[in-house]
Amino acid sequence: MNFESYPLVFKPIVKDRIWGGEKLRTLLNKDILTPTTGESWEISTVPGDVSVVANGNFAGISLNELLQNYPKEILGSTVYERFGSEFPLLFKFLDAREDLSIQLHPNDALAKERHNSFGKTEMWYVMQADEGAEIIVGFKKKSSASEYLQHLEQKSLVSILNKIPVQQGDVFFLETGTIHAIGAGVMLAEIQQTSDITYRIYDWDRVDAQGNSRELHIEQALDAITYDEVAAQRKYESKPNTRNQVVHCSYFTTNIIPLDGKMNFNKDGESFTVLVCTEGEFYVVTDSFLKYSFKKGDTVLLPAALTDFELVGKGTLLEIFIS
Repeated sequence: MNFESYPLVFKPIVKDRIWGGEKLRTLLNKDILTPTTGESWEISTVPGDVSVVANGNFAGISLNELLQNYPKEILGSTVYERFGSEFPLLFKFLDAREDLSIQLHPNDALAKERHNSFGKTEMWYVMQADEGAEIIVGFKKKSSASEYLQHLEQKSLVSILNKIPVQQGDVFFLETGTIHAIGAGVMLAEIQQTSDITYRIYDWDRVDAQGNSRELHIEQALDAITYDEVAAQRKYESKPNTRNQVVHCSYFTTNIIPLDGKMNFNKDGESFTVLVCTEGEFYVVTDSFLKYSFKKGDTVLLPAALTDFELVGKGTLLEIFIS
């Protein structure tokens, strides 16, 4: 089959979680299976959870198969040189009806050594937050392994962690090692390295329906934690019809686009682009005048070979690529 360059969407991979709810259905129109659905994996090549194309001539084909056959066309020349035919990012929506566990992720070196995996640098874009909703990010002030373990043993860990009230549109950039937790009442979009490695350090002493606690990773986390204070929240401009940069790191760049009308794009073919629609609806119009329609809750992979296109509509988009 010849490569056809068009905007790709994938079948969501939904995950039941002890802390999940129903907002992925009520707010994003996802076809969830339980009232405790916590995650919708939108684009993934994590083993066992590989995305399958939902639209166009490639419908029914896995992303891994496409990457094996058309790596440069999809990933782009620069991304291919760096990652081969691996897709380096994972895109999710999360709905926290209850607090998530307090956790962190190892860096690339630790993740490679222990799990043969990438680390997990990530960012959050808050799509909706109930009144009074908070997240936890890092320590209130510089800490240490001994202080952390003492509070963990005394079940007072939360007292030394930094709680931040959140609202729609807030952005947080979480480098590896940063202790964090999404609080109850928050729904967000998450952009991260392709990794499913999480060190869970406290789970609010809760148990599942069978009375079992979830596994904790206290020892593994000790040398993975960043004990310094972190400044995770990112401020950004919201100029309409402009690519407002909000995060730039070696793993990904994210721009926020308040779309109101039309924007023309001329890409260089070095990286794929992903568009996450957090509000409203829009079209992608290709240089062959084909028109593709998307709405809030859609995550769209634009192959690197699709270099010229137009966005038309009214809404808020996250634009993600690797530079």
